[in-house]
Amino acid sequence: MDWLDFYHVYVVTAIQILAGFLFFTKCLHKEMKIFSLKYMAICFSVAVLGMAAVLSVPNGMLESVAYFLLLVAAGIFLFRADGFAATLYAVVTVEILQLSFGIMNAILGILYVGVLSGKPQTLFWAALVLSAAALLLSMFCYWLVYRYFLSQGMENGAYSLMLLLPTLLLFLFEDYISVFVYGNVTDTGSAGNMERAGNVQLLVIQLLEIGSLFCVLFAYKKLTESFHLEVELSLLKQEEHLLRQYVDEAKSRYENTKSFRHDIKNHMTVVRELLQEQKLQEALRYLDDLEHLSEDMSFPCSTNNPTVDILLQNKLGIAENDGIDVSCFLQLPYPCPITDMDFCIILSNALDNAIQACRKVEGNADRYIRVEGSVQGDFILLQVENSCKPDVLYSPGTGLANIKSVAEKYHGTMEVERGISVFHLNVLLIIHGGN
Repeated sequence: MDWLDFYHVYVVTAIQILAGFLFFTKCLHKEMKIFSLKYMAICFSVAVLGMAAVLSVPNGMLESVAYFLLLVAAGIFLFRADGFAATLYAVVTVEILQLSFGIMNAILGILYVGVLSGKPQTLFWAALVLSAAALLLSMFCYWLVYRYFLSQGMENGAYSLMLLLPTLLLFLFEDYISVFVYGNVTDTGSAGNMERAGNVQLLVIQLLEIGSLFCVLFAYKKLTESFHLEVELSLLKQEEHLLRQYVDEAKSRYENTKSFRHDIKNHMTVVRELLQEQKLQEALRYLDDLEHLSEDMSFPCSTNNPTVDILLQNKLGIAENDGIDVSCFLQLPYPCPITDMDFCIILSNALDNAIQACRKVEGNADRYIRVEGSVQGDFILLQVENSCKPDVLYSPGTGLANIKSVAEKYHGTMEVERGISVFHLNVLLIIHGGN
């Protein structure tokens, strides 16, 4: 094996594998310190396995498939990534490598037929330069794709599927064209013009493919941006609704408090006169009525957060009016890094969904809503449990999407559990160092 073969077979292949792997891990948001022993060990293992997989298969198409499967396996088993995300980013990684080297190989073929035929020394240096150019092109494409298209990661499963399907088709199409259509064109004699035409056509096709790939990525970016705007608009509408609700409730409570304070002197006068006339039983009954009146002005659940108290009074009051049994055991820190609006978005959506689910429960079945929450170290755990109709299928909507968006804002999670006739919603928020 001469130096050119060694360079193409081992050096270029190793650099291809490592460059693609670095891009793949960055897309999965699994960045590690480059000079750490763990990272170097992983890179060495991937390079060895990649070289073994690529060099052990018989043709170019299987080489790409072998590298693709290696990346998917590394993403799932090594980095614990979602299988869908690992597959998508592996396809994009291999596709960019294919197109970058395919473009340069087509250019080399055109130069060989046109000006380099019979000039082995010049051909050697041209192949060397074009291999380096292919590596640079692939790295530039990786940077461009990550920087402008995929830096935010997987945002929406349906939109990501729209990205996976066309890139997978491009991957298979480019392999088929390069291996089965032009892979066997080696005649440089009387058919030299045909070989030139084949390489020109291959170059045009690969340029169109890489352009198509970036068009698909651009469309994906626009769709995810549209999804973000839709979620943000929904959150803004909810914030506006909650703010108006809070203001209306605050006004109502202010008027009730003002009226109570205005009448308290009259109530005290009545109690004093009853006591002076030794009418103890009448005075006690009057005090009981006065106590009930003051209870109507109190909150059914004291969370240590005034805004959340008002929200819970409104929502749980609606539930009680519908004959739903409610209970609340929720304590929140105040002040808190999590805004009042974000608390309200979570609880408002959760309780609206719970009330709707309870309304669908028929017959004498129990209808209830339980709200619980506590602070555990640097975390706040919110739990909402409600009864539901057994035969109603769970379908996530905008409300749960808004809850999930708020949870992710504070680097937390949202989990949903559906039982036979019960629905659990758990929301975990980080209150220190996460926002």
